[in-house]
Amino acid sequence: MVSLLVVGVLYAFAATAQPGPLQTYVVSQALSSGWRRTWPAAFAPLLSDGPIAFMVIVILSQVPPWLISSLQVAGGLFLLYLAFGAWKAWREFNAQKKPHKQTGARSLLKAALINLFNPNPYIGWSLVMGPLVVKAWHEAPVRALVLLLGFYGTMIGGMIAIIIAASAAGGIGPRVNRSLLGLSAIALACFAFYEIWLGLGSLNSA
Repeated sequence: MVSLLVVGVLYAFAATAQPGPLQTYVVSQALSSGWRRTWPAAFAPLLSDGPIAFMVIVILSQVPPWLISSLQVAGGLFLLYLAFGAWKAWREFNAQKKPHKQTGARSLLKAALINLFNPNPYIGWSLVMGPLVVKAWHEAPVRALVLLLGFYGTMIGGMIAIIIAASAAGGIGPRVNRSLLGLSAIALACFAFYEIWLGLGSLNSA
C-alpha cells in the first residue's frame, strides 16, 4: 500500500512541475488577484478529473479520433479568451489602483474548465492513472483510495505552492508585477495556438 502512495505522489509531482495551461492560468490569477482569491483554483482537478476519467475509460475508447481533435481546438479557443483577459489586465495595470479581483469560486470554475479542455489529463488517465486505479480497485478498494489520495494531495499542495510563489513574486514591485502579468498573457496565448495547431493538424490528417 505504501508503494501505491509513493507512485501517486511521484506522478502528481511530475505532472504539477511541468508547465501547462492550468499552471499558467493560476500564475496569471495569482499575479492579478493575489493568492487568497486564487488558492481555490488549486482544487480544480478534483472537479474536472471525475468527468475526464469517466470519458477516457468509458467513452473515448469508442469514439472517432476527430472528436479528440475537435476538443483540442475548443480548448485552444478558450485559452485565447483567458489570454485576452490577462492582456487587458496588463494593458490597464495601474500600480496605484487595486486590480479587479475575481472571487475564489470564479477562479475555481475557470481552472476546472481549463483542465477539461487540456489534453494532458486525458492522456494521463488513459496511460497511467486509469490502469493503476482499476488494478488497485480489483485488489482492494482501499488501495485505489490510497493511490488517489497520494496523487491529488500532492497535486493540490503543489498548485497551492505555485500560487503562493507567484503572488510573492508579484509583490516585488509594480514594474515586475506588470511584466510577469504580460508574460502570463503571452504564455496563455502560446498554449492556445499550440492546442489549436495540434487539433487542426489532426483533423486535416484524418
